[in-house]
Amino acid sequence: MHILGVRLDNVSMEEALNKIRDFLNDSRQHYIVTPNPDFLVLAQKDEEFKEILNKADLSLPDGIGLVWVARLMGESLKERVAGVDLIENCKLKIEDLRIFLLGGYQGAAEKVAKNWTAVVGFSEEIDDIGIFARISQCQPNILLVALGAPKQEKWIAQNLAMIPSVKVAIGVGSAFNLLSGQIKRAPKIFQALGLEWLWRLFLEPRRWRKVWRSVIIFPLLVIKEKL
Repeated sequence: MHILGVRLDNVSMEEALNKIRDFLNDSRQHYIVTPNPDFLVLAQKDEEFKEILNKADLSLPDGIGLVWVARLMGESLKERVAGVDLIENCKLKIEDLRIFLLGGYQGAAEKVAKNWTAVVGFSEEIDDIGIFARISQCQPNILLVALGAPKQEKWIAQNLAMIPSVKVAIGVGSAFNLLSGQIKRAPKIFQALGLEWLWRLFLEPRRWRKVWRSVIIFPLLVIKEKL
């Protein structure tokens, strides 16, 4: 289905994991995006970003707002497939992973690497002229890029071909900081009620612009499109 012109794949977490297994075993390179309401708002004024989202091999709805809006449109998404949950499930359920962590800040990627034996390398420096050689030397089959949207998606679209060992690249936003414990994830009750954004705003007030776009601008754009 499409919301505000952005494609979303109606898959469950388990189906997404099966897709990743298939991607890892074929001869092509693939990239996965995890749109949330903020992505869709940004894509309205950034055609390059929208095109990248729509050409992704898998577009996973990472945002309860997308699930709710789909229902209001008379369609349904099986579930929210959050990027951080996807990573955790890959860790538990997919074998033979060789992962490179790119991006993040304040040492989050290094902390994640220490707790995940599948990580073969990490770097916060995306502008280092030797980054492609460094990644290729590690021979990862999955690349997780944590630069925030739309920067991470554009980086993947522009550079994935430079790293031929990578079969799957995923933009993961602030996942490294959540997985490392630098940012405490919302309690389960907040997640269940779709209020994880409120918890994050409390912990990180600087995110207010993203929250404004997601909670105020996104529904207004959906209503405008329906009218």
